[in-house]
Amino acid sequence: MLRHLMALFILALVALPLGATAQDVRLPENATPSAIDRNSTGGAQNLADIERRQNGAEIDDGFRRDNLGGDASTVPGLGPLGGRSDPDLWRGIRYNELPVRVSTMNKTGRVLVQDNGMWWLNFREGPLATYGIWLLAGMLVLLAAFYLLRGRIRIEGGKVGRTVTRFKAIERFAHWMLAGSFILLALTGLATLFGRKVVIPLLGHEFNSVLLTGSKFIHNNVSWAFMIALVMVFVMWVYHNLPDRTDWTWIKQAGGFIGNNHPPAKKFNFGQKIVFWGVILLGFSVSLSGLSLLFPFEVQLFGHTFGIINDIGMAEAAGLGPLQSDLTPHAEMQYAQLWHAIIGFLMMALILGHIYIGTLGMEGAYDAMGSGEVDERWAEQHHSIWLDEVKQDNRQTPAE
Repeated sequence: MLRHLMALFILALVALPLGATAQDVRLPENATPSAIDRNSTGGAQNLADIERRQNGAEIDDGFRRDNLGGDASTVPGLGPLGGRSDPDLWRGIRYNELPVRVSTMNKTGRVLVQDNGMWWLNFREGPLATYGIWLLAGMLVLLAAFYLLRGRIRIEGGKVGRTVTRFKAIERFAHWMLAGSFILLALTGLATLFGRKVVIPLLGHEFNSVLLTGSKFIHNNVSWAFMIALVMVFVMWVYHNLPDRTDWTWIKQAGGFIGNNHPPAKKFNFGQKIVFWGVILLGFSVSLSGLSLLFPFEVQLFGHTFGIINDIGMAEAAGLGPLQSDLTPHAEMQYAQLWHAIIGFLMMALILGHIYIGTLGMEGAYDAMGSGEVDERWAEQHHSIWLDEVKQDNRQTPAE
């Protein structure tokens, strides 16, 4: 199953929903588990099977999948179940080997046993939480080290007292709606992920229950503001964030962060373009997985996408082997939740860097989104091409 999470990082697009009814417990086609001697248990699982399962190793469950008992005709006198006991029946349901019929037309209700959830739970509470926190902590340490080494980037010569309009009111509104909603989503998402491990030991079950109930309500509803603001920001700024030749100059001079150079830039420099496209692409992805979670079992993203990856050979090229594409609706939701959290952590790390530059890291930067007016000297040093264009427009516009 870990192969599927690795494959998530090479997804560029997601595909249309595709139904699935398999139970997600079959051995992958390219797996070759070592043979286990089960003579001592009469063919049933033994300690070696249990140890392999606990260690996350692939197991050939054929000895259990095929052990479904007999029927009434072969074992007369045993009643309607024949030679099948309750464990035999549930084992057949688990491995999708029995012709089970259910009254619901919803394919979600046809899955009676889905043990992939244990793998999801272990990954969510283990690697996801651990590496996510390390990512955020590492970003904070990196920013602190940069501040200690570089200090705050000052306006050389100080402010001149004349300002120029950097962002209009509607632009600042979209920015702050996007920023405010994302902060709420990040905090409530972290509370949901770490409530059991952190909040309960410190503040108790009742506090955690109230916290998570409120977090769920905030997360589900504030997400709409985030998606609306994301669209607004994209429409207003996409043109200014297209690559151009000035980006290479900015890269060669390290954006002025190293040394005292001030590379010329238009309305957005190369560093800001990275943040813009990172927020747009990651925000689109986290929104899509979020919609899948808001409307569970309605939007299935991953099974069909894994099938496309297999068809075009991306999985083979990455050394992952064929990916399982016949996912149950429940497995679809589990992958959506993991993908949602992974992208969320990446966005949080990116936004931490953006917050640093816009506040503590650079003098005068906050004014751009605070009042919308920036000092001319700041604009000249960080966005000289844009400043020249604004002055040219002002000269061509007759005074009222």
